[in-house]
Amino acid sequence: MPVPKRRTGKAKKNMRRSHHALTAPNLVDHADTGEKAPSHRVCLKTGYYKGRVVMKVKD
Repeated sequence: MPVPKRRTGKAKKNMRRSHHALTAPNLVDHADTGEKAPSHRVCLKTGYYKGRVVMKVKD
């Protein structure tokens, strides 16, 4: 099994991990309710997506 010949330095290790950062979810104001919700998702309160009903919501 291959084993590293030299220790990986701090700079090289941190360069490799530069893409591991978490990003905040992109929340937008919903047109009907005004609540913050993820974009391109059905509103769970009203059942609307792109101005039309796509699912029934239990009252």
